[in-house]
Amino acid sequence: MRVRIPGPLRSYTSDAALVSADGTTLAQVLDDLDRQFPGIRFRVIDEHGGIRRHIRFFVDATSVPDIGADISAGDELMIVCALSGG
Repeated sequence: MRVRIPGPLRSYTSDAALVSADGTTLAQVLDDLDRQFPGIRFRVIDEHGGIRRHIRFFVDATSVPDIGADISAGDELMIVCALSGG
C-alpha cells in the first residue's frame, strides 16, 4: 500500500513523501514502516499502544480511530501531524 509521510516525519524516510508498506491492519502497516524506517512508529504511537494526540491516520480519506483498523492492499494511508504553537 502507499503511505503518505508528513514533513515532520520525513527525516525517517530519507525525505520521501510517499513510501510503500505491507499489512492488513494499521498496526501491521506501522510495524512494517518501522522495520523499513526504524523509530518512525514511536513518533506516531505512544508507549501504551495508542495513537499520539497530535497524529491522525486516514485511509482513502476516512479517519482511522485505532491501530486495529483493517486496511486493504490497494488503500492509501495518510499520516497527518497536527501543528502546534503558542
